[in-house]
Amino acid sequence: MKSAVRREDVELLAPAGDWDCMRAAVANGADAIFFGVEKFNARARANNFRMEELPEIMAFLHSYGVKGFLTFNILVFENELEDAKELVDACIDAGVDALIVQDMGLVKMIRDISPDFPIHGSTQMTITSPEAVEFTKPYNMERVVLGRENNLKQIQKIGDQARLPMEVFVHGALCVSYSGQCLTSEMWGGRSANRGECAQACRLPYDLMVDGEQKPMADVTYLLSPKDLAAIDLMPELIDAGVVSFKIEGRLKTPEYVANVVSKYRKAIDKYFDGDTSKTSKEDIRELQQSFSRGFTHGFLEGTNNKKLVDGTFPKSRGVYLGRVEQILRDGVVCRIDAPLKRGDGIVFDAGDPTQKEEGGRVYDIRRKGVKIEGEAGEGWIIDIIAGRNDVDLRRVHVGDRIWKTNDPALDKRLRQSYETDKPYRVFPIHVRVSGSPGQPLSTWWTDVQKGTTVRVDSELELEIAQKRPMTHELLEEQFGRLGGTVFQLEELDVHLHGDVIVPMRELNSIRRQAVELLAGERPKPPVYTKRAVEVYGDASVPASPVVRGQAELTALCRSLPQVEAALEAGVEFIYADFEFIKQFPAAVEAVHGAGRRIALVTPRIHMPGENGYHNNILRLKPDAVLVRNPGALYFYMRHRLENPDAHHPQLIGDFSLNVANHKAADLFLDSGCDLVTPSYDLNIQQMVDMLRRTRTDKLEIVIQQHMPMFHTEHCVYCTFMSEGTDYTNCGRPCEDHRASLRDRIGMSHPVRVDEGCRNTVYNAIEQSGAEYLSNFMELGVSRYRVEFLEETPEQVHEVIGLYNRALRGEISGTQVWKTLKATNQLGVTRGQLVK
Repeated sequence: MKSAVRREDVELLAPAGDWDCMRAAVANGADAIFFGVEKFNARARANNFRMEELPEIMAFLHSYGVKGFLTFNILVFENELEDAKELVDACIDAGVDALIVQDMGLVKMIRDISPDFPIHGSTQMTITSPEAVEFTKPYNMERVVLGRENNLKQIQKIGDQARLPMEVFVHGALCVSYSGQCLTSEMWGGRSANRGECAQACRLPYDLMVDGEQKPMADVTYLLSPKDLAAIDLMPELIDAGVVSFKIEGRLKTPEYVANVVSKYRKAIDKYFDGDTSKTSKEDIRELQQSFSRGFTHGFLEGTNNKKLVDGTFPKSRGVYLGRVEQILRDGVVCRIDAPLKRGDGIVFDAGDPTQKEEGGRVYDIRRKGVKIEGEAGEGWIIDIIAGRNDVDLRRVHVGDRIWKTNDPALDKRLRQSYETDKPYRVFPIHVRVSGSPGQPLSTWWTDVQKGTTVRVDSELELEIAQKRPMTHELLEEQFGRLGGTVFQLEELDVHLHGDVIVPMRELNSIRRQAVELLAGERPKPPVYTKRAVEVYGDASVPASPVVRGQAELTALCRSLPQVEAALEAGVEFIYADFEFIKQFPAAVEAVHGAGRRIALVTPRIHMPGENGYHNNILRLKPDAVLVRNPGALYFYMRHRLENPDAHHPQLIGDFSLNVANHKAADLFLDSGCDLVTPSYDLNIQQMVDMLRRTRTDKLEIVIQQHMPMFHTEHCVYCTFMSEGTDYTNCGRPCEDHRASLRDRIGMSHPVRVDEGCRNTVYNAIEQSGAEYLSNFMELGVSRYRVEFLEETPEQVHEVIGLYNRALRGEISGTQVWKTLKATNQLGVTRGQLVK
């Protein structure tokens, strides 16, 4: 079905980590740019811009009719809210076209400051269903950036049902974990993905352990490293699905990369609207690969295909595949090449083990049948490739090694020329109307067609009767069309002169210069937004009264029925059932209710279109509560309350995955229907205490012990590496019969568990405990604490619950708890600075 989307509705959105990248994007056809400043963005390692540069940035972009979106796509901690407000104010003043936001607390603050400043919901919000979009609507977000795991059918369904403009990633690196749901980087290295400091733990090698034994995998060791997304040949389908913004990943990439990718996707979009149905050329694909490629994939856009998503043999950019070594010569190698090659190109020899040093360098010479080639060797040729004399040790190269073209200097030069120029990057059509009579000034009206702005400039001298050659349409067209070096181009001239009249040529030149100056001055004018004075902590709450020893409640999250039974035996009054398969829930509900206790059933971390049957099943079991892990599910249960006032309504508890990192986010979710919320695991102890001091602490539950859920991913390790299938329909479900874990470089095996939606969670091998800080939290009025079990035996469940109950009663210290359990002593993903 042909989309109703018009060309002017579609936006090509490009990344910019610095000024050169921004220029490259504008020069090559981007409609909008996303960029970050030195704080509060999800690419802390990019050069980024400074806050004081915002007016200059927006003036530059707006002069070319390009929008600028500032990335504010991280969690904001309590002590950062003042600085966050300062940046929001600066964005409003500079006319930034939108903020891309992850933190719902920040959304709340922006709306308090300005009811009309545009907000885009970041992919870090994990918005993957129509219900999740509906959850955002009270905050008047202009658009949402869908999760990269949504396929084309789901994207269309979300657009049809939710009717909010959708932005979708079409090119660049893929995160293996759902954005906003990855805790690995900070857990292992103190660099949080939710704070813009991802250390790319997914690109590391792992051994696959199955039922405790290492599975032989040959050269496949990068089990969590996806290929790169390249959806250029799916642009027609995406436009037809109703996507209006096409996003290119790459704020850490080079300006050449930006120029290359933007120009290719610009061409693809224009082809669609020109009715050109031809496929993307092989040469364009190769040039995209040349700039950066770990191998291209459509990601999840055509549905889940685990085999295509992860190759597992290398984690970094390879470039363009040239062929395999067929023979090793004294000074080079023989290869039948699959892509053009010339002198000066960069190559690398791939022996199948990227952990080892790879041989590579520049091509010094190319021979065909013994004759040197001065130009370019063509695809399919058998040639001798001669590397620079000291570049390659041929003793380390083997017959059968793959050869990759890693760099093309000629391509880079051509790409740089697109933005390293004194000429304007693009020009805009001008319509000019001219009117005049003898004895009157010559009047001109100049209209910037794109902006819809019109300026009037009159001649200083009056028109006279021409004695020889009067002004003609051609003369005026020539004089007013001399717009080289400006961003304008004369497209239409409408002349209404009465009689044979003339003014001096210098008058025409003066009119042209004045008009251009006036129109150019209108282009960078920023949009004007409403802005109100707001006291950042004016809405903060006073913590509840300190909790007396023995009055705090300990809850337990169990992942098996034996754990549930052990928790009941240990006297736990409130139990969470977080089972891999929903068919196991009824037995847990029966056991807990049979013991006269309360039970919460746990939703999956992700909510996709068409998955409400899971939640209807939960409601049919009539649990006392539901632990809600995403905004889509929360909206589902909120709507059920409104539409079924007389039905059974479980208590709603927001889990850590809602990413509550400040008091504003806590208030938003509590006011949206949660009865309790769980703070984000990104908070260290100091950040937690800062938040508790301004939050309704009687409405919080803190997870005090758990195996940290590090990766949460649509990519299934069981399917990819333990079956012949490609997805849940044909994998044979090895997850039901085996237990997999990923062993890292230091020998720790991290369990991989599957949920009802066949999504994987990789849990940290060692549990961690925040028991040391119980007294701090109780002093601030927190009365409810959760321990989470993973693979613990019933005996271990008894031990853990017993130790924490004793600590809550003040019989033993928190230090004794974590030392006895041999757990890591930390809260959330970092320990923080507050110690007793």
